[in-house]
Amino acid sequence: MVFDSTRRKGMKVDEELGRDLVDEWNSDDEENQAKTIGENEEETESEASPSQSDNAMDIPWPQSYRQSMDMFTSVTPPTISFLRGPSLTGVSSFLSTAYKRPQPQLSECESSLSKPLISEDPTTPPVKLSASTCSKLSISGLPPPQEQCSFSQSVINGINILCGIGLLTTPYAIKEGGWLSLIFLVIFAVFCCYTGVLLKECLESSPGLKTYPDIGQAAFGLAGRLGIAIFLYVELYASCVEYIIMMSDNLASLFPNTYISLAGIHLESHQVFAITSTLIVLPTVWLKNLSLLSYLSGGGVVASILVALCLLWVGVVDQVGFHPSGTALDLTNLSVTIGIFGFSYAGHSVFPNIYSSMKEPSRFPSVLIVSFIFCFIMCTGIATCGFLMFGDSIESQFTLNMPSEYVASKIAVWTMVVNPLTKYALTLTPITMSIEELLPQTQLRSYSVVLLIRTILVFSTLAMALTVPFFAIVMALIGSLLAMLIALIFPCACYLKLLRGKLTKLKIASCILVITVGLICACVGTYSSITRLAGKIA
Repeated sequence: MVFDSTRRKGMKVDEELGRDLVDEWNSDDEENQAKTIGENEEETESEASPSQSDNAMDIPWPQSYRQSMDMFTSVTPPTISFLRGPSLTGVSSFLSTAYKRPQPQLSECESSLSKPLISEDPTTPPVKLSASTCSKLSISGLPPPQEQCSFSQSVINGINILCGIGLLTTPYAIKEGGWLSLIFLVIFAVFCCYTGVLLKECLESSPGLKTYPDIGQAAFGLAGRLGIAIFLYVELYASCVEYIIMMSDNLASLFPNTYISLAGIHLESHQVFAITSTLIVLPTVWLKNLSLLSYLSGGGVVASILVALCLLWVGVVDQVGFHPSGTALDLTNLSVTIGIFGFSYAGHSVFPNIYSSMKEPSRFPSVLIVSFIFCFIMCTGIATCGFLMFGDSIESQFTLNMPSEYVASKIAVWTMVVNPLTKYALTLTPITMSIEELLPQTQLRSYSVVLLIRTILVFSTLAMALTVPFFAIVMALIGSLLAMLIALIFPCACYLKLLRGKLTKLKIASCILVITVGLICACVGTYSSITRLAGKIA
């Protein structure tokens, strides 16, 4: 009995061990099969889609666009430091803290470069990049943005982008085009809000798309990426020229009798203050960390509201009064009005960054609607009040018409002088970073070379401001040529290309309508603005 019991126990143990061995063998066999299948799939993917690997392995110029434009939507506390040190080994060594946000605990390569920039098939798995590729693509040295902005923060960012210097010129636009030209203010608000939503649809059409140039590359290849990037950079450069003109005009209105005569050279007040403004703004371009300026420029919404309240105060409290005047519609000068109104709504270069930074990207259309409604109310209110107050004598900037003896006038003028000081460097930085990317050798990206490039760019904007010191005409040219392309034509063209075959006839027709309006306004407005500019210079 004891023997039988012992034998049964032994047989039971053997059965259990055998069962375990079979299970282990089956498990190992399944793992080996899975590994073999995975290797075969990887080989098949690498053979079947080399173009996608190429896209991931070689992101074209400009690589720094997203990081530099993200500074317009930064919500971090301010810190400040200047470029310094005997030599820098690369652009990343002095721009690595251009702005700061909380980062996830991931490496830079894993967090931002583990996915291909552009994928034709949304179901295709992302292609991992090698360490050497990560090193190559980290030229900007800036941390990847984190999705952290709430709905209210995103609205503030949107309003801050839209409510810019275009507000100052809206009364002058009514003078040029007449009261009925306000219809175009409504049309452009609707169209630009619609194309902003189209950019969101383009970003969602393929994984890896984060910026406007990315969309251009996905739709039209490398030519689309380069074309959109160049137009965006030209628009930013022209805005810097406008900042110099605006600061010099407003300072000259405060100190009209200022002049300099030296060695046979006579400089009027406008020229003196253009040079002075450039010298003041130059050190901000040398900043290593721009988070302070990003923090201050966020007050652009407050500055716009403050200037609007000052205008209303001068009209009501200081009893300048409102005097109905003007024509119903002036077709001769309507093209100038169209350009100015187009400039006022051209924030599309930053819209993809606002979308990418949101906690709830699905609410991006609501952000656009709220931002555009606020901007439309501001533009309409300022345009109406300004023209009713000053009539046909309205200047290109209504602050130049405000009587200098009133405190509200001085507050408005100084606000328009200080506000560009916080925005100039942020606006120029994407351009400087894109140029620094093109430097062929690491040693050419030294402290002295980078400093020289930025200084030359700043003084080139001064030269342009002194050559064409006509604020409204330059704005009309920017709005007619660049804004129409960036805000109306390109978004619709990219949308039709990326989502072809998936669109209804109504969506196709609406895009064609927007493109047609954009092309007509661009051609007529650009010709008119260039003609006026040539006449002024001559």
